[in-house]
Amino acid sequence: MTDIKSITTQNMTISALQDAYRSGELNVASFLAAKLQQAKDDQNNVWLATVSDQQLTEMLAALSEKSIEDLPLYGVPFAIKDNIDLNILPTTAGCEAYRYQPEQSAQVVQLLMAAGAIPLGKTNLDQFATGLVGVRSPWGGVKNSFNPEYISGGSSSGSAVAVANGNVSFSLGTDTAGSGRVPAALNNIVGLKATKGLLSCTGVVPACKSLDCVTFFANTVDELNELLTIAAKQDMNDCYSRLNLGADDVYQPESGLRSLKIGVPEQEQLAFFGDESAQALFANSVEQLKQAGAEVVTINFQPFLDAAKLLYEGPWVAERYAAIEEFFVNDSKQCLPVIETIIGGATSHSAVSAFKAMYKLQAFKVKCDAILETLDCVVTPTTGTTYTIADVEADPIQLNSNLGYYTNFMNLLDYAAIAVPAGFLASGLPYGITLFGPAFSDRLLLSAGAKIQQLNNFTLGATEQALNDVSDKASDEQIDIAVCGAHLTGFPLNHQLTERGGYLVKSCNTSADYRFYALAGGPPFRPGLIRVAEDGAAIEVEVWRIPVSTVGSFLQGIGQPLGLGKVELDDSSWVTSFICEGYAIDSATDITHFGGWRAYFASKTTLNV
Repeated sequence: MTDIKSITTQNMTISALQDAYRSGELNVASFLAAKLQQAKDDQNNVWLATVSDQQLTEMLAALSEKSIEDLPLYGVPFAIKDNIDLNILPTTAGCEAYRYQPEQSAQVVQLLMAAGAIPLGKTNLDQFATGLVGVRSPWGGVKNSFNPEYISGGSSSGSAVAVANGNVSFSLGTDTAGSGRVPAALNNIVGLKATKGLLSCTGVVPACKSLDCVTFFANTVDELNELLTIAAKQDMNDCYSRLNLGADDVYQPESGLRSLKIGVPEQEQLAFFGDESAQALFANSVEQLKQAGAEVVTINFQPFLDAAKLLYEGPWVAERYAAIEEFFVNDSKQCLPVIETIIGGATSHSAVSAFKAMYKLQAFKVKCDAILETLDCVVTPTTGTTYTIADVEADPIQLNSNLGYYTNFMNLLDYAAIAVPAGFLASGLPYGITLFGPAFSDRLLLSAGAKIQQLNNFTLGATEQALNDVSDKASDEQIDIAVCGAHLTGFPLNHQLTERGGYLVKSCNTSADYRFYALAGGPPFRPGLIRVAEDGAAIEVEVWRIPVSTVGSFLQGIGQPLGLGKVELDDSSWVTSFICEGYAIDSATDITHFGGWRAYFASKTTLNV
């Protein structure tokens, strides 16, 4: 029998949900009715329209005539970005004046519903799918699932947050410049931008028709793989549709990263826009790939970056104009000002400039393809950083451009990509990485992404639900350890963590209950963290995860007056950490006012480490 607790705590992965249906733990009708009500009650600007109670009843009646054993998505709730047609609800593409009632659903929606999935409604987006921020909507910006003051990412903002918040099991988005990857990274879920044409765009309001891709958001990579299998069907009504190649059908998460040759951009070609915690997390992700058996090689990333500039600086913006030309010419003021500015700029481009840009793109593609031919895939940050909603509203064009630094080239060059969670920033917001490869490398990318997700074993989205497919580095066989000094990323003893298979989980602060000291002796120079009853402060730390089997050898390397104990973090959780014997402060220097070892270290430029 479905109850309130099962509704709010239910594992929303497809396999777990169907197991609950089979066992009788959940009743399909009452559970989906509760999920629909959850969508109706949303306060995060996620939903633009939901199905009616009557429409849900009708879909459930049709479902009841089928068997759960025959339908891989039986009773699985999903969300649809509101530039993708669902025949029982209107499509707006994020613009009220553009609203129309489709006669039939998009092909990808039809395929998912034929497999048993139940749509709950249409989700918010950056207007006409133009933006990577998630705030360019007349209905209000979609709030990040972790912190409502931050952006959710766009343009598929509502679709990503609907999954991250546990309202649906998966969702449909679209991706022209990164809209199927950026929101995944900013909400701690996975996103697949499959090879262009694998998922039909029939029934999708175009952004750039020659580049557009329908995308999936889900909690796990296994689910992305299942959804791709169901929905990747050739569509003769979509002139860009392509039949999947047989070589792209092998999904092997168990081998995942072993023996893969993975490219990483040169250090000076990486951009983090001042976000040191993002830089540290990406460095940790690269190290994790190495530890998992991948060969990581540095590549020249400049041709990819040059190609990316063509998307908005070149004539491809004219495709956005072509998609809504009649509507735009009749009254461009119906668009948000920022959208009017972007799309209106298309009229300055000529056919001559379009051909010149195509020649440039082809030249870049030759260079980029040659680089990819030597690799299995490339890893980059999904975004270099994230921003508050206020930041983006103050500088909408430049910050949106920053978010597309690693994404804008992908469809121009005809590549496939998967976005996977990779930790948490100092702000507490999720951070992600992207793996990309040539067209029809989808299964290889999914296999590698699944292994990365297993290794990290983060919680799913913004819920407290742990990943089901627990690997040999699962949480019950690992321990999180907070470090605050010489073991921090980039410092002399960090290797003691990485050589034990450790990886960075997040950068954060302690609670405001500690004093911080520079201990006598060295090198290596070390700090001491001591809890106090009053006059305490928050101190910067990194939380690392290492296998339990390596803790003994790690402890042997810790000298007096330090040891391992428990420290409270700023989210009120407690974690194993370096702590210091009280006697040591007699010969130590109080450096609490620096707020952390990095700031103190930076002030001591003559320190020899």
